[in-house]
Formats: sequence, C-alpha cells, structure tokens
Amino acid sequence: MTILPILALASANFFPPAIAGADETSNSGVIYNSVITPLPGNLPSQPFEAQQVSEFGNAIVFSSAKTQDLTKVIVTMSSWGCQTGSWNAKTCATSEDSSFTLPITLNIYNPSVDGINPGKKLTSITKKFEIKFRPSASALCTGDNAGKWFNNSSKTCFNGLAQNITFEVKNTKVTGSAIFGIAYNTSHYGYAPVGESAACFKTSAGCGYDSLNVALSEDPTNVTLGKSVDAGKLWIATAYPGFYADNGAAGLGTFRLDSPKAAAWWGVNDPYNSAPWYVPSFRVFGNQSEKAEPKTDQQTSESKSSESKSIEKPGVKTN
Repeated sequence: MTILPILALASANFFPPAIAGADETSNSGVIYNSVITPLPGNLPSQPFEAQQVSEFGNAIVFSSAKTQDLTKVIVTMSSWGCQTGSWNAKTCATSEDSSFTLPITLNIYNPSVDGINPGKKLTSITKKFEIKFRPSASALCTGDNAGKWFNNSSKTCFNGLAQNITFEVKNTKVTGSAIFGIAYNTSHYGYAPVGESAACFKTSAGCGYDSLNVALSEDPTNVTLGKSVDAGKLWIATAYPGFYADNGAAGLGTFRLDSPKAAAWWGVNDPYNSAPWYVPSFRVFGNQSEKAEPKTDQQTSESKSSESKSIEKPGVKTN
C-alpha cells in the first residue's frame, strides 16, 4: 500500500485557526486511543491528493459500552509539505515553525446498518488548523535518507512530520461504537477540491495540503483502549476503484467500508492480510451520560505503510 496526502461540507461548524502539534497526554475520559505518546518524528500515513481520497477513518468500539457524551477527538496528521522545495526532489527548506492554514473536518456517524455505508451522521465539525511544514533537509541524512529531516531525539531521518490536531465535540452521544471520518480538500480531490488557481500550486513546493496525510498507528500494538469494529478493515472515500479492496464494487467516491465483501488488507506486513493492522491515529474522549439513551441505528458488525507497498491497493507512506 502507499498512503498519500479533503474538506467536508455539509452541516459543518467553523472555528478560528488552531495550532497543530500540541501533544496532549491526559488520559482522563479517554474511551479509545491509538495515538502514540510521545509522538515519533513521523508515522506511516494515508495520503489524500495522491490517492484521490476525500474522507478516511475507522469504525471504533469504545472501552465502555455505556452511553457517552463525546468531548474531544485528537487526530495525528503527517505533513510532508515544505515551505520551499519539496521532499521528493530532496530540496526541502522550511523556516522554523512555518505553517499553512487548512480547514479539516471531523465527521462522526452511527454504526453501519447495512455493513457498507455509515449510519446517521451525528455531527460534523470543521476547524481551521495551522499545519506545520516538515523541517528542512538535513546534511545528517545521506544515502537513501538524503533530503529527509533529522530528528534529534530519535536520531532518525524522516520525510514527513507527525503532529496532533484537536477537535472539541459537543452535543454528541454515542453508545458502544461509532464511525469516525477525517475529511479535507486538496487541489484535485476532496468533496470540494481547491483547484489549481491557488498561488501555492504554481510554486516549487506546491500546496501544503497536497502533501498532508492522516497518520497511522498499529492495531493491536498501539491501541491502548477500545478496538476496531472490523480488524484490518477501514473506511474511505476515493475516486479511484483500485484504491478500494473490492476494486470499487460497492461504490466510488462515497465514505464506506473499504472491503465489505473482500478480505482485510490493511496489514502492516506483506501480504497485508494479517495483524498487526494499520489504523488511523485517533484519541477519543467522552463522559458517561447520566441517562443512557437508545440508539437510533441498530449496531451491526461492520462490515491499508514503508513508502510504497503495492500499486494495486491503497498505499501507505512511511517516514
């Protein structure tokens, strides 16, 4: 797989820009966690622009089956963009803490009823984030690592930069499980593509959002609370049939289970059909509701990175 760098629209609420990268370590109220703390320099990631993606996520079972009022969701992103130059040309140059602004959307849905599509959308939150560009190419990174930035803590060279973004969630109740999707626009993809008229598109660096990915951790290795509804199966909206495990048989361009009638294929290791599995890096917070409320959708069982694994299925980008 090769995971590459959408903006959800309907019923979205807009908030002032927020700074990405704060590593929130509190576990109070956490009901699902696959975020690695402390964050490494970078993680494998699912691209949007390069893989024609509009939304990406997972169906999650919480650590408690009781009804919860969701309060916050932290998502790890992987930024491969540079202020000038580019990671693939090995010419990346970025001044310290340089960033770009991008609206990113968190969608939360009830569990699937048909095993293919998400249930009722519970909330859609759009927030503008200041996303940091990855650091400049380092002279310490040579040979196969040439052009990467050097992380002093781990003494490791990386292409992308991992950073957390945080969504505050209100008036959203869940019981047992829910589906989470991240959406944003790139130049050519997303639910409302930006297009090629943006000034950044004509620069050597291109637009930062075209090199922004959703970071991945490993299940069960990095999952400390909760679990996936279907291990090894994730949710995605992409315009290209080959980036679905079922080659688009269950539909194109809509946010759905990647492999409703196909075997799980989000494995970390070749042939990608067994654990550990890649999962989006999410931390979900909730408070137990004083009074449980019945679900509006019946919960059912719902029925993927090294920089490039296979061109025949979605790709995950690493380091």
